[in-house]
Amino acid sequence: MTGSTTTTVRPMTGADAERVAFLSGELGYPATPDQIRARLLAMEANPESSALVASDAEGRIQGWVHVYGRRHVESDGSAEIGGLVVDPANRGLGIGRALMGAAESWARERGYGRVTLGSSTLRAEAHRFYERLGYTIVKTQYRLQKPVG
Repeated sequence: MTGSTTTTVRPMTGADAERVAFLSGELGYPATPDQIRARLLAMEANPESSALVASDAEGRIQGWVHVYGRRHVESDGSAEIGGLVVDPANRGLGIGRALMGAAESWARERGYGRVTLGSSTLRAEAHRFYERLGYTIVKTQYRLQKPVG
């Protein structure tokens, strides 16, 4: 899949783990390459999940997106963006747009009628990016969690 003449979007592999881990830290979710590889292995068993990377003309990974399907009892299913990050030095070059376009295509191919995502209220720049892509804010909510493991 190609986003532009200089950005290529393809499935993430274990060989990408070092760069993906670095970019995950940029997103605010530090991870080691081993953690990334283990997560990718776990995701391989789920056909309703995809992780994609965008590389430049030299093959260096400049960003990644994770998209997965969610089926609901209370509403139609949707594809959810689990994470999107582009190297800060290369933002504004169409890399995020290419990644989101690939994630949206993935969702359409699997019959999802919409793509959703969560974004911290503090990420105003990210909100503007998503709005330029046609996303709208539909609600504000708390996200709660409880460790069970």
